[in-house]
Amino acid sequence: MTKYSTATISESESTLLSTAVMFKALGEPTRLRIYNFLRSCCCEVVVEDSGDVRPVMGPTVGEVCCRITGADRINSTISEHLKELREAGLITIERRGRNMVCGVNREAIASLVEYLGEGGSEVSNGDCCGE
Repeated sequence: MTKYSTATISESESTLLSTAVMFKALGEPTRLRIYNFLRSCCCEVVVEDSGDVRPVMGPTVGEVCCRITGADRINSTISEHLKELREAGLITIERRGRNMVCGVNREAIASLVEYLGEGGSEVSNGDCCGE
């Protein structure tokens, strides 16, 4: 998922590192636009035997490129942005026949929401500024 080795760091440091990688990926305006587009896509879902729910179909890489750039061909810049989002764990890209279908990684969203909500503070209010 990340370009960093997590073999020698603790679990909480690993969580912070993966969260930082996600924020870094979203810190680039084009990647944020791509992510917002993918988040806004709604499609039918299928419930697998394992109980997992997954979309039946989503936007293809070409559709993402068309939506973001207005071009009707995939360009290397959009491909690189999609790669960064995928490596950060924010999106999935799955081959379906001749198409590469993109989707949002719901677990990553949950992780960011938890971090920004109650789980985002490493220091309690009582420890701040000598309080």
